[in-house]
Amino acid sequence: MAAQRKPMMAANWKMNKLVREAEDYAAKLLPRVADSTDEVDVAVFAPFTSLPTVGRMTEDSAVMAGAQNLYFEDSGAYTGEVSAPMIKDVGAEAVIVGHSERREIFGETDETVARKAAKALEAGLIPVVCVGETKEERDAGGMWEKVSGQVRAVMDGLDSPSGDSVVFAYEPIWAIGTGETASPEDAQEAIGQIRGLLGELGGEEFAHSVRILYGGSIKPSNAADIMAQDDVDGGLVGGASLEADSFAELVEVARQSVAQNEDDAQERMVE
Repeated sequence: MAAQRKPMMAANWKMNKLVREAEDYAAKLLPRVADSTDEVDVAVFAPFTSLPTVGRMTEDSAVMAGAQNLYFEDSGAYTGEVSAPMIKDVGAEAVIVGHSERREIFGETDETVARKAAKALEAGLIPVVCVGETKEERDAGGMWEKVSGQVRAVMDGLDSPSGDSVVFAYEPIWAIGTGETASPEDAQEAIGQIRGLLGELGGEEFAHSVRILYGGSIKPSNAADIMAQDDVDGGLVGGASLEADSFAELVEVARQSVAQNEDDAQERMVE
């Protein structure tokens, strides 16, 4: 991980936790990560029913509350949808856009994802834009065609974003909820390619500063090796984020990666 990019650990609860469970989780997590938020951005992406609770409980902390989805209009006759102003109104600062489950299960297209990302950015929310390939696409050699198309669609819809205004997350679909994880080298190769493409599309300064997370069965046992990769800036965490203790461990791994980077930089200066 590059020393100049602040890592992010993002908990994606998916369709889990009632309000009381969200309260208990936040009450346990916040003191555990309080000493780490100077070095690591910590975000909790809660279901809409729990989002007001998480937003209220994180209001006076450095932990960000986030939504798992949004619609690309501010209001109107869109039964069942939730808009960016509604999300901001309950204290959220970020939103996941285009998670593979939204794409694969609910049929979200690259165009839909791009419109959602643009709306989030316009509203002052940080979009965490997910991209990734299926096992079939990977096995057929189509990984980069799929991922690069997803990245291009989003970047085409954004108006000169800064590196700190948007986050990308590479999530190999074959490694989500399966227990199968891309090797650290696989994660670095894919995320390095994404960063290179972002340089072509948004300029080198943007590519150098934008954060790209890894999402795909990341857990305390493999996080350190993944975080040690030059282009990996944190994790979008599913199952391992459902327990506050487990997620706090991942935040600590990210904090230690920052300390290691600083030590390495000092050693290079001495040499």
